[in-house]
Amino acid sequence: MARTTPHDPPPSDGRPLYGRIAALLLEELRDGTIPPGERLPGERHLAAYFRVSRETVRQALDVLRRSGVVTTDRRGSHATLPGQPAEAPQSLTFPVGARSSDPCALDRATVTWEAPPPEHATALGLAAHRPTLVHRYQSVTPDGRSLRTALTSFSAVALAEVAELARYRDRADGATPAQLRRAYDWMRKAGLTLHHRDAITQVGDASSVRVTRRVHDQYARPLEITDLVVNAEQDALVYEFTSPAAG
Repeated sequence: MARTTPHDPPPSDGRPLYGRIAALLLEELRDGTIPPGERLPGERHLAAYFRVSRETVRQALDVLRRSGVVTTDRRGSHATLPGQPAEAPQSLTFPVGARSSDPCALDRATVTWEAPPPEHATALGLAAHRPTLVHRYQSVTPDGRSLRTALTSFSAVALAEVAELARYRDRADGATPAQLRRAYDWMRKAGLTLHHRDAITQVGDASSVRVTRRVHDQYARPLEITDLVVNAEQDALVYEFTSPAAG
């Protein structure tokens, strides 16, 4: 489905406008663009996104609440639709190695639409200062110590081929939570064969390590690049691989 900024109003199909908005939101819930438990954007943001009134958005959310797909509490509206299981989830963690070994770690992830770091732009074949989807991830301990941070930039190819990623452009404001845990799964679902190369280097006094992952598809087109920095004194970096069954 083509996306613009803001979203074009859905075409008339005999249903009331709020019903069509509810259907579009349900589509994003089902394909994992809005994962279970994630807070939905506020009514004002959704109204601007769909170019409709806040009352129409309110009615659409009410439809989803009555069907049990969305629940609302004092923190806002949240997705409750069961998510589709990711294939080989241990091998598809995004960003690379983002899962912390500390069960009490607090994670935060957001996306912006901005020019990526120059080295990312070069790796992705983007012109200087050309904006793209940039994902930031941070994991900290309850007392505020940083365990790991990651910055990911996506290529124009990834956004053109993977509809679930392209949809984030319209809410890439740096404030809305964005969990792209299934990013690699979405790429595979779009027919892309993923090839990745991980480089691990020491940072500063070696208390931290940097992992740089570059991912390309079967046509050698770059898809994304991630720089992950891990506090080696506080956390462990663990990779898990799933090997295909013998044919």
